[in-house]
Amino acid sequence: MEKERLHKYLARAGVASRRQGEKLIKAGLVKVNDQVVTRLGTAINPETDRVEVAGRPVDRPGEKLYILLNKPAGYITTLSDPQNRPKVTDLLKNVPERVYPVGRLDYETEGLLLLTNDGELTYALTHPRHRVKKTYLAWVNGFPPAEKLALLTKGIMLDDGPAAPAGVRLKGKNKRGALLEITIHEGRKRQVRRMCEQIGHPVYRLRRIRLGPLGLGNLRPGEYRLLTPAEVQALKNLARLEKAR
Repeated sequence: MEKERLHKYLARAGVASRRQGEKLIKAGLVKVNDQVVTRLGTAINPETDRVEVAGRPVDRPGEKLYILLNKPAGYITTLSDPQNRPKVTDLLKNVPERVYPVGRLDYETEGLLLLTNDGELTYALTHPRHRVKKTYLAWVNGFPPAEKLALLTKGIMLDDGPAAPAGVRLKGKNKRGALLEITIHEGRKRQVRRMCEQIGHPVYRLRRIRLGPLGLGNLRPGEYRLLTPAEVQALKNLARLEKAR
């Protein structure tokens, strides 16, 4: 088999984008056949060479998979956890390739989660410059007045800097509080929860319902499906990548 550049191999394997792969190589975190490789442009034989990243073997690239999951509360989106809590990948049955979450939803947050082994697409969708919109339903304590919601739409200050302006709609009310629809394009840790806490109306339930062009449809919590070719292409268009093959 023809040789392949190492950073491209890492991207095909779903480890990182090509650019991130180059950074891993330069940082001395990649080994080929037990030897640390730091030279960019290094070529390997994908069929016979053994590749490790940060001490973990890299599975040989297989078919690209794109999975849409309706994440239930009580699952983590990281692939390892010292507390041994359930992982979202535990919900995937008979999936032939290892896949990774695109971004994260915290332990108690529900809803739409994309998983793939396409490292290039993952990097592009999570990069701030592409401003990929994410829409949430947030059940909050109390009834925030219009002036407080306006703080979110203008871009509220958080402890790690100002949040970009959000789209906010009041969707309903119950005895406990309000239901808000919030759309953001950043991916900061627990961002929606922190935004609502900042205006004095903490979230008691949070569910993501859209990611770019993708919606949950009829998926029940814990259910998942493969994306259609048209959906994959729509994501690549959004991320400004080449035409899907």
